[in-house]
Amino acid sequence: MNEFLKEFKDRGYFYQCTDEKSLSKKLNEESIKGYIGFDCTAKSLHVGSLLQIMCLRLMQKHGHRPIVLLGGGTTRIGDPSGKDKTRKILDEIEIEKNIKSIEKILKKFLDTDNEKVSPIFVNNYSWLKNLNYISFLRDIGKHFTINKMLSFDSVKLRLEREQSLSYMEFNYMILQAYDFLELNKKQNCLLQIGGSDQWGNIVNGVELIKRYSSNEVYGLTTELITLASGAKMGKTENGAIWLDKELFSIFDYWQFWRNTDDRDVLKFLKMFTDLKLSEIETVSNKDINEQKIILANETTSMLYGLDEAMKAESIAQNSFAGNSSGENLPDIKLDKSNINNNIINLISNIDKKLSKSEIRRLIKSNGIKINNKTISDEKFIISKELINQTNFIKLSIGKKKHYKIVF
Repeated sequence: MNEFLKEFKDRGYFYQCTDEKSLSKKLNEESIKGYIGFDCTAKSLHVGSLLQIMCLRLMQKHGHRPIVLLGGGTTRIGDPSGKDKTRKILDEIEIEKNIKSIEKILKKFLDTDNEKVSPIFVNNYSWLKNLNYISFLRDIGKHFTINKMLSFDSVKLRLEREQSLSYMEFNYMILQAYDFLELNKKQNCLLQIGGSDQWGNIVNGVELIKRYSSNEVYGLTTELITLASGAKMGKTENGAIWLDKELFSIFDYWQFWRNTDDRDVLKFLKMFTDLKLSEIETVSNKDINEQKIILANETTSMLYGLDEAMKAESIAQNSFAGNSSGENLPDIKLDKSNINNNIINLISNIDKKLSKSEIRRLIKSNGIKINNKTISDEKFIISKELINQTNFIKLSIGKKKHYKIVF
């Protein structure tokens, strides 16, 4: 088996391939170009996109050149895959801002110095914006049957649930297939990689290219990652884990990985770090908390650099020691109206997933501290006297959650 595909499997990425044997042969014969598409619905990607980014890195590692397609055109429509309703349509200015921001983030992860494997960034709006509708239907639309399009999960599931699917969204799969065709013609792109929910769209592209030009291309999909708890990767009850420090602090990013469920740690070390599989085998013999710190440091270093990862680890160690002032914790800013507020209301504002009854139970079990002092009264009031000279208080919820609250 080709080394790229072998590592792709060994790290737990592999789900499906349109023709694995032929792709393996092609990869052994030459360096190829392969692409992954990202819609630009926000100014940042989140952790849910990280597996696809790791695939781009793996391509580079094995001498292949990644194409990053930023969907300036398809974002104007919205991918219905896995969605219950039509996505909010963004205006052109916002989409262009998102594209520039996402490109900067991706460049942090990818090798941009080695010309042989440096990423090629493309925006599909450049070829979609001037399409002639009649010509497109005649040249491209004739290769698609309604029967086949209705069979794909992105369409079928919406219709089975009797949820509306606009004609605009229905066309998304044709446009994605056309993207692959354009990249094959312009860049000699031979591979598309995507999540398993993209399988139907990817197969459409492979078949379109075969019918249009007889060229042989390939599709490869990854697992859709869920946490051991069953939750979707990339989002928490409090929101998305963004790959942008303005939307999600570096410390919180480090802490997200540090708090990984014990059952997920080794899997995530394989999927989301550059550690060799032999090194991960060695790490697996360490204490589980050591494993989590290695995971947090490796993932944070990849995005923000080693210094920031070490800084986050130091903040965490000091905070969890239980006697730090909290000076180095990321700020959580609250309006001064929260002064003279009840402790339960304050915590509800900070950690919205905690119910008031859960907060009361934490207080009774000595799990709440203000400025390192245990709070035992659920009617405790946040007074001005608690705010130190630097205008903040340290709130500790259990052993793992520490907040610097600035008024």
